[in-house]
Amino acid sequence: MSISLESRLPRVGTTIFSVMSQLAQEHAAINLAQGFPDFECSPELLELVYKYMRDGYNQYAPMPGVLPLREALATKIASQYQFSPSPENITLTCGATEACFSAITSVVRPGDEVILFEPAFDCYVPAIELAGGIPVYIPMHYPHYQFDWQMVREKVNSKTRLIIINSPHNPTGALLSKHDMLELEHLVIEKKNLIVLSDEVYEHMVFDGLPHESVLKYAALRERSFAIFSLGKTYHVTGWRMGYCVAPAALTKEFRKVHQFNTFSVHTPSQYAMAEFISKKEEYLRLPDFFEKKRDYFLSAMKKSNFEMFPSKGSYFQMASYKNISTQPDVQFARWLVEEAGVAVIPTSVFYHNGVDEHVVRFCIAKKEETLQAAADRLCKI
Repeated sequence: MSISLESRLPRVGTTIFSVMSQLAQEHAAINLAQGFPDFECSPELLELVYKYMRDGYNQYAPMPGVLPLREALATKIASQYQFSPSPENITLTCGATEACFSAITSVVRPGDEVILFEPAFDCYVPAIELAGGIPVYIPMHYPHYQFDWQMVREKVNSKTRLIIINSPHNPTGALLSKHDMLELEHLVIEKKNLIVLSDEVYEHMVFDGLPHESVLKYAALRERSFAIFSLGKTYHVTGWRMGYCVAPAALTKEFRKVHQFNTFSVHTPSQYAMAEFISKKEEYLRLPDFFEKKRDYFLSAMKKSNFEMFPSKGSYFQMASYKNISTQPDVQFARWLVEEAGVAVIPTSVFYHNGVDEHVVRFCIAKKEETLQAAADRLCKI
């Protein structure tokens, strides 16, 4: 006897990241699709995890996260953003995706509208819809992908509950500027019930000497924002699923109501290891230069290709147009690329609710130089 169910997420299937990574395995392709490094984290960090496991730190951590880590994060934030949060307003999460889900579902009610910018990372909309909210899409226009604040003002109304921003931006590599943040701050001051979710997981991957503009730098914004970060991204351990959320007391209270019945807590020995390791500032302060060199290496390796490259301003990612190669839809082209050229990428139409296809694909540059060179060698033959 079959069970008839009405799906809560009828438009959601297997993510494109899983699909492309599976295709990469099947065709022995170089995987520049899913956003994870192919290089190792610090051996010292691994030793610290082993140490805390051997020392017996193997049971449930406190729901908000272990205090030494929250204190270390508060110190790190103070040194970066001229704002010193209380450790009580920092919550460790099972990756930034869980943090986004907990933040969205803690404040969005049925009928509330949520503004987000497209192309958008794919975890936001399912959480909005599960909460009964209504996504309101603001396009970022190809090829520069700037944020249109006039359109935001036109879309904000009495039903608008949340604005989601993401900088450095996935997938485009665009950055929010100080001007953008001031526009958002003015809007938040005007609209008293408006809340911001700021996805800042690539905070340390900003290029060309540009600053990362966190909501935590702006008094009016940090009083009304969930700021979400990723230890997994920063320390090259995405599989550890370690994120955290910084929010004022009232938002933190609601956030933890969801978090405690979602994942409750994060891997205990890893938290203690991170608490000790974060004091090594050079580990994250070197990242802008580290990833900028990877971007530049890949751009140089791709000069003889027929792809049109749009230099990323930050993040793990590099966008490119294939309009000089093919007129295929981007999903079809991405499948052809992995099957025939042996390189896996992400088609960017999947980041739009209506499948906007600008014949652009996304490469992950968080790879060893030999990986980037091998991929470029194959791509330059097309």
